[in-house]
Amino acid sequence: MDFKANEGKSLAIEIDGEQWLRIPVKTHVVMKEDDLFGDVVDKYTKDIRRKGDIIFCSEKIIAITQGRSYPITDIKPSKLANFLVRFVYKSPYGIGLGSPHTMQLAIEDVGIPRILLGCVAAAVTKPFGIRGVFYKVCGKKAYAIDGPCDYTLPPYNKYAKKAPLKPNKVAREMKEKLGNEFIVLDANDLNVDILGKSSKHLDDKFLKALFKDNPLGQSAQQTPIAIVRKAE
Repeated sequence: MDFKANEGKSLAIEIDGEQWLRIPVKTHVVMKEDDLFGDVVDKYTKDIRRKGDIIFCSEKIIAITQGRSYPITDIKPSKLANFLVRFVYKSPYGIGLGSPHTMQLAIEDVGIPRILLGCVAAAVTKPFGIRGVFYKVCGKKAYAIDGPCDYTLPPYNKYAKKAPLKPNKVAREMKEKLGNEFIVLDANDLNVDILGKSSKHLDDKFLKALFKDNPLGQSAQQTPIAIVRKAE
């Protein structure tokens, strides 16, 4: 079977002298009503995956199937969210917490004390040129929150989402059903983060290196899943 990389990306990557394939898997537009295993992952990988493959899945579709993605019209930003968003760095790689709607989700999911602690830590370290301290304090939950962007596939160009719940538990359950190691991935052109994995022995550094060039796409590509296998 011939596999094709997304436009502008490479199917193979070399890590420590070994070639690995990152096979993008196209899906339908995943909705809240979908079952992650039956309607999405198993459905689209069963004819492709092999024993020994690692299944990588975007955290976004997991959050969607958990009901943690919301129309922005349903999110009511608080006064605190509207105030804090003024100080957020606007990244070209995603809206992050740069919207009152996503900041409100962070306040709800992470909690006001930790959010404020992250803000103080960021303010103290910013004059020294240190960035990213806010997310280090607030954790992966805050980093994985994202909102509407022009390039996001409809209807999610008008949605904001929280991080998926218990991603390690999701990964373990998916491994039991699939028979393959399973990784919950949060990746963009700036950073790669491993939110959940099915086995503790899997090395985060290796897993991140596999996706350092962000070979997947969730806009027109509709490829939120990847099968990773060692090249023959």
